[in-house]
Amino acid sequence: MANPQLLHSPVDLLPTFVGSASSPKDSLEWKGACFYQNTAWMEFHNKRGSEFGGGTLHIKVNKAQSWTCMDIYVFATPYTVTWDYYFLSGEHTLEFKEWQGKAEFEYVKSRGVSIFLMQAGMLGTFQALWDVFPLFTNTEWGENSNIGFLKKHMGASFDQRPQPWVTNISVDDIHSGDFLAISKIRGWWGGFETLAKWVSGAYAGHSAVCLKDSEGNLWLGESIIAVLPWDEWWEFELNKDDSNPHIALLPLHPDIRAKFSETAAWEYARSMEGQSFGYHNVIFSWIDTIKDNYPPPVDAHMVASVMTVWNNIQPAYAANMWNEALNKRLGTQNLSLPEILVEVEKRGSSFDELLTLPEQDYWLYSDGKSTSSVAFILEMYKQAGLFDPIASSIQVTEFTIKDAYMLKFFENNSCRLPKWCNDGDTVKLPFCQIKGKYRMELPEYNSVEPYSHMNERCESLPQKYSRSRNC
Repeated sequence: MANPQLLHSPVDLLPTFVGSASSPKDSLEWKGACFYQNTAWMEFHNKRGSEFGGGTLHIKVNKAQSWTCMDIYVFATPYTVTWDYYFLSGEHTLEFKEWQGKAEFEYVKSRGVSIFLMQAGMLGTFQALWDVFPLFTNTEWGENSNIGFLKKHMGASFDQRPQPWVTNISVDDIHSGDFLAISKIRGWWGGFETLAKWVSGAYAGHSAVCLKDSEGNLWLGESIIAVLPWDEWWEFELNKDDSNPHIALLPLHPDIRAKFSETAAWEYARSMEGQSFGYHNVIFSWIDTIKDNYPPPVDAHMVASVMTVWNNIQPAYAANMWNEALNKRLGTQNLSLPEILVEVEKRGSSFDELLTLPEQDYWLYSDGKSTSSVAFILEMYKQAGLFDPIASSIQVTEFTIKDAYMLKFFENNSCRLPKWCNDGDTVKLPFCQIKGKYRMELPEYNSVEPYSHMNERCESLPQKYSRSRNC
């Protein structure tokens, strides 16, 4: 159970999995936030005379820490999500009047009903809602909230840089293949990136790549848009992007740049014009292990329950976000999320194991290739020859942005960086920060040589986000 002194932050909106309740012979016991002694078991019945009947979940709560506290719970099966709260000691019941078919009946009989505790309690949950709201607001309050979250949960520094906070760039010093790490800290994208950084360990939430054409004009490549003129993009970032983007240019090492095929890179970029963003597979790049990628209290049980909730509220959205990717991992087609969970059970596997199966770059989704911003860049690197001779064993859709900037592809000699790089800053970074009030951090930057099946089995737990060698 979490320390009460650490509660009432946005993280406390996430329910904690306490276990699954199945038969009376296998009752579940746990310690709650309010009630310290709790027991649950499932009783199957057929009060309605239906084919598969229903069930009653019995919950006994005792030893409250105060007279005024209460515990809030979420209960989930692959087909049903509900909730309840308890502020009186004793036995309580939750009715499942009728299972939604044989699949749900057999699943609950085998795996039970998953029980999640809202560990902050009623007041703490409201406080957490109040704290998470500003992460997504385009205000100074929102920016400070994002900074505070990243400092607390990732150990980020956010040291202020001396002005000017925008670099006077010479595009002559930027080359094809140079990487851009982008961190947004306010507004909708700022809030989304903050949560993505927290779960993945990346200190940037978006990325782009530089390309020069045969006439020496500089372009910028990124997912969704594909390519656009540098001047147009830079003008937008300077004057129109209200997410307060912090941007770092990571120049390729001369030896790596010499391998970079501009022709192949342009061919790939043009082939991706109009393709969809990597919504189908974006969550799978950071889930490589059964338990060592989820920042507490997140775990595979909670992921499955969140998916179940979305599947009930927005089935089309859920299908687009993860159902198709899960089907590909099973080798099935068009199974719904409940059917996927049941199929996993039939095969003697588990949902947490399914989530760890590596994405394959050749997978084609119903709307085409599914490519996140960093996968777009790394596939370009792959096509341009930077991963040779092991390119066939690299799945770029398994890389997070952190995995990308850790690649030993970038300049390691500060004397070769452009003269305007970090101009005026008292701290000389190993890369070129070209925009932003706060000094960007890229831990383990430029430190890992590519290897076969890279980043397919890596741990990533905050705050250190340590990973085993050659994972």
